[in-house]
Amino acid sequence: MLAKGVTVRPSCMNRFLVAVFAVSLAGVAAAQTSMPPNQVTAFKDTSIFHPPAGSKVAILEFEDLECPACAHAFPIVHVAMNQYHIPLIRHDFPLKMHIWSHEAAVWARYMQDKISPDLATEYRREVFASQYQIASKDDMLNFTRRFLTAHQQSMPFVVDPTGQFTKEVDADEQLGEKVGLTETPTIIVVTNDKGWIQVKDVSQLYAAIDSAIAATANESSAPAARHVVATGKH
Repeated sequence: MLAKGVTVRPSCMNRFLVAVFAVSLAGVAAAQTSMPPNQVTAFKDTSIFHPPAGSKVAILEFEDLECPACAHAFPIVHVAMNQYHIPLIRHDFPLKMHIWSHEAAVWARYMQDKISPDLATEYRREVFASQYQIASKDDMLNFTRRFLTAHQQSMPFVVDPTGQFTKEVDADEQLGEKVGLTETPTIIVVTNDKGWIQVKDVSQLYAAIDSAIAATANESSAPAARHVVATGKH
């Protein structure tokens, strides 16, 4: 994980997916409403720790596009959401020490709103995979231009003329501060009874989801949730 004030070098992403399939599914307690056994962060406000309406279980994540630990987590989180068919509620939380992550998040919001959510997700995926090539805001802008061109899209003259996307990223950051975040990624498996498990080690994500699903197995069936990646709107 990457905490505020700490810089971590990127590492090879090819090793990350191996941990997902090797993880033991035993030993993770059911989601709780107070202090889950693997929860280390002393959160200030957990009122947002719940899935979207109609879902029993979801993944809640705060990420930073310049964070190597977030790059590590990204493929594992997305494999899990696809395998379990549960929603991902994603929030941006660009750390102050990172020089281009806020602008990259604005570009991701632009693509999600103006082009397509799938392209925005692919942009985030490729940014994470290319972090080692991006050392400045100019590098990020050039990377974004190449990405849009490769996907047959034009670079807008001004990405955020009304300030809408900047406000959305800033609102996510403020939400993270309200929660009491100290690091990225922050990954929480949430249930509709307000139970939750913080996943400090992303290799334990599958075990946490299994535990959350088991905890809600006897509840009355809710309508099936549409399989989407939702970026927080405020």
